[in-house]
Amino acid sequence: MNICIGPSEGTLEHYAAFLNGVEIMDIMGESSVVIKPDKIKKTVFLVVGPVVGGLLVCALVVGLFIVLKKRKRTSVKTSVWSLFSGHGGGSSDSKGTDRTINVSQVPNLNLGLRIPFAEIQSATNNFDEKLLIGKGGFGNVYRGKLKNGSNVAVKRSQPRSGQGLSEFHTEIMILSKIRHRHLVSLIGYCDEGSEMILVYELMKNGTLRDHLYKTNLSCLPWKQRLQICIDAARGLHYLHKECAGGIIHRDIKSTNILLDENLIAKVADFGLSKSAPMDQTYVDTGIKGTFGYLDPEYFNTHQLTAKSDVYSFGVVLLEVLCARPAIISGDPQLPMEQVNLAEWGLLCHRKGLLETIVDPSIKDQINPNSLRIFAETAEQCLLEDGANRPSMDTVLWDLEYALQLQQTVVYREPHEDSSIDATSGLRLVNVQRLPSLSLQIERDDVPILRDSTTEESFLSASKVFSQLRINHAR
Repeated sequence: MNICIGPSEGTLEHYAAFLNGVEIMDIMGESSVVIKPDKIKKTVFLVVGPVVGGLLVCALVVGLFIVLKKRKRTSVKTSVWSLFSGHGGGSSDSKGTDRTINVSQVPNLNLGLRIPFAEIQSATNNFDEKLLIGKGGFGNVYRGKLKNGSNVAVKRSQPRSGQGLSEFHTEIMILSKIRHRHLVSLIGYCDEGSEMILVYELMKNGTLRDHLYKTNLSCLPWKQRLQICIDAARGLHYLHKECAGGIIHRDIKSTNILLDENLIAKVADFGLSKSAPMDQTYVDTGIKGTFGYLDPEYFNTHQLTAKSDVYSFGVVLLEVLCARPAIISGDPQLPMEQVNLAEWGLLCHRKGLLETIVDPSIKDQINPNSLRIFAETAEQCLLEDGANRPSMDTVLWDLEYALQLQQTVVYREPHEDSSIDATSGLRLVNVQRLPSLSLQIERDDVPILRDSTTEESFLSASKVFSQLRINHAR
């Protein structure tokens, strides 16, 4: 049966025909039932009028239903994430505007890195306390093993933790786009339900701070400490200069520098990081960082630059040298000038008493020239005016130079007492800063000098040391 709908030819409606709605007729009956054509015609013309209006009403109802359903889903998600986004980020004085983020404003995360919660539960034996390897502002960190055999560190957020949705999202977005030998790699994440979980490569030797003080771990020798500082400086240099647009870490400290099984250092924890052009000042409405490492200029002016990371790294350098926390609180016997490591270290250095605060366990290992360059580098990083602080490529050059000086054999005359404290040489040897310290490092894995005694290595050493003027060289 074919039913056609249309106006009669030759009438006015022929030129102004329209359809207001559609009526679906279900004609049922035996084959013997006959439907008269005039009845069909009358039925059809009765429904022509409201056809288009009916279509529009249907479209509006369907659209309204979809919008309401989306709003309901968003409100459910917002109520779940509000458990996390309402609490602070980082260890410092942070304002809430940066934490309370609307779910609808968050871009799509990297779905290729998403790991099912069930797999993470299996990897950590349902977050067994025996596998707990650390605690931080974000939550607990567990050791785990994924199905593919990878050993990982699983950082699981807890309600009322110090880090929220914004920091969780930032870490994923940054680490999913960058790769470097001296930056901790992100393996994946989980955001099922109310869970916020980050999965990293496992750094078996923990944090730098673990190896400096209040620990049962073996003491790091001075040369190893220098190499760790160089590794971390390379990671920061990559963030500042080699990432597209540049990235400011904003929370450099000894607990965010991790060591792998070979004691290779990698910078970690990018939850507070900010993408910002390195040649511009970024006005930050919410101060973030950790007290003791926080750049005073940034704290007072809210103007964030890459030099704020340089200041924090300068505190780490003193921490490595002195093996004591950036801030000591709760000790009424401690003089006020010693509470803040940065202030105390600068005061001792300017008075020529730096050797009095060096970690006693490494004091006899340090070449005086190496200590001199290292101390000057830390002092430059801690200058009050951020514009006067060196960039990370200059800091990296200085530290590599200090390592080369440490590896240089200092020959003594037979009549000299070999038991003389190495730091006493600071008052005798005058090593001037090289004019090439401002050169940028093009390849962060290329050392300035090599330990090999080949002719090529000797020529490289000659080029560098020809720029030195040492009055008491032996």
